[in-house]
Amino acid sequence: MNNQEIVAKLWNLCNVLRDDGITYHQYVTELTYILFLKMCKETGTEGAIPEQYRWDKLLSKQGIELKKFYKELLEHLGEGCTGRVREIYQGAQSNIDEPNNLEKIIQTIDQFDWYTAKEEGLGNLYEGLLEKNANEKKSGAGQYFTPRVLINIMTQLIAPQPGERCNDPACGTFGFMIAADRYVKEHTDDLFELPVEQQEFQRTQAFSGCELVHDTHRLALMNAMLHDISGPIYLGDTLSSFGKELKGYDVVLTNPPFGTKKGGERATRDDFTFPTSNKQLNFLQHIYRSLNKTGKARAAVVLPDNVLFADGDGERIRRDLMEKCNLHTILRLPTGIFYAQGVKTNVLFFTRGCEDKGNTREIWFYDLRSDMPSFGKTNPLKESHFDEFIECYKEGDLSVRTETYSEDNPNGRWRKFTYDEILARDKTSLDITWMKSDNGTENYTLSELLDQINEKSANIAKAVAELEKLIGEVDE
Repeated sequence: MNNQEIVAKLWNLCNVLRDDGITYHQYVTELTYILFLKMCKETGTEGAIPEQYRWDKLLSKQGIELKKFYKELLEHLGEGCTGRVREIYQGAQSNIDEPNNLEKIIQTIDQFDWYTAKEEGLGNLYEGLLEKNANEKKSGAGQYFTPRVLINIMTQLIAPQPGERCNDPACGTFGFMIAADRYVKEHTDDLFELPVEQQEFQRTQAFSGCELVHDTHRLALMNAMLHDISGPIYLGDTLSSFGKELKGYDVVLTNPPFGTKKGGERATRDDFTFPTSNKQLNFLQHIYRSLNKTGKARAAVVLPDNVLFADGDGERIRRDLMEKCNLHTILRLPTGIFYAQGVKTNVLFFTRGCEDKGNTREIWFYDLRSDMPSFGKTNPLKESHFDEFIECYKEGDLSVRTETYSEDNPNGRWRKFTYDEILARDKTSLDITWMKSDNGTENYTLSELLDQINEKSANIAKAVAELEKLIGEVDE
């Protein structure tokens, strides 16, 4: 039985728990508690787990006794242990009320062909389970999961190297950092010939993250452990004062959450030059400020369209980004690849400068959205869709890009704009569309137009509210 078959069987076990009212996301969390014990047994790493709470003890229980023992196990591992075990089980509670259902899950897991699973990689098995959960619309987990194809492309182009400190400030289930670790291992022939301290750095310091949601943080810890990554994964809010300490990185790869803070309040970071209630704008500020100033620190970040055209603080943040960093490439992504239909996204690629001024001279755009098919379950995004983009993406060597660029080719997907041309645009907008539809008009969708109208309406409402406040203060 291969990993794909095991994932399918694990996922089908969710049907057993429907009567207990357990959601898909709760089910994956519950599986994490149980799988951790089984995988520790299979990998010979049960040393951190007290003997009386290991897999064989759990397997020996039945009925009401099993339910009571399982509750006791969760409490002890979350409070009485240390390290990763404590982190994974801290605050753990079972949502399974029916002892027979719990017993069926444990017995089924025990019967899998774990020898084959280990050959294919237990980390790959667990990632497959997380991906299954993300693709299930009812689970709501898609917000924590970036399509693996996109993760791989972004990682490939950023190309993390041994010795570099990599970070994801909104790490979800830790997919970007696992891809970064895999890239380094696959592209470093002598990685395991490095001095012991450098090998230890790769395992314990090179890859880190931060996640706000407790259950998702638990999944990230499990995912990292199964890929032999022991770097810090913090449970916290990057946009709070805690995030001020997340800095000095060589690489950032991330897909931060979209939307505004609850109640519209601004970020609690007192180090932001432009505090705003827009989460993605605050994350963008955090990211380029968290990169070190060696001239080589770089980032690839998934961001929605409104980051490209929002006025006010949005414009000021874009200008600040282009001053402090070389914002050299913007990839406009197709629709239908994320959990929320209609969300328009982009990947911004930039390198932090040694100085804080004059780093962006020109920006290359690649439109992978216009005249593209609708992606989804029936037509999944593939790495082959990025072939031309990858071929043309050569930071510091624009010869290939220039060959594909032509004023006589209005539907060419590459376009270059100088820094001065960007500054001359209304609100310093980076929301640029040039490809034409069959009737010769710009290829905006109704959803894109509505997004822009809603954004501008929100800004107008905000300005009116501030004006009314000023008028009220004058009257007083």
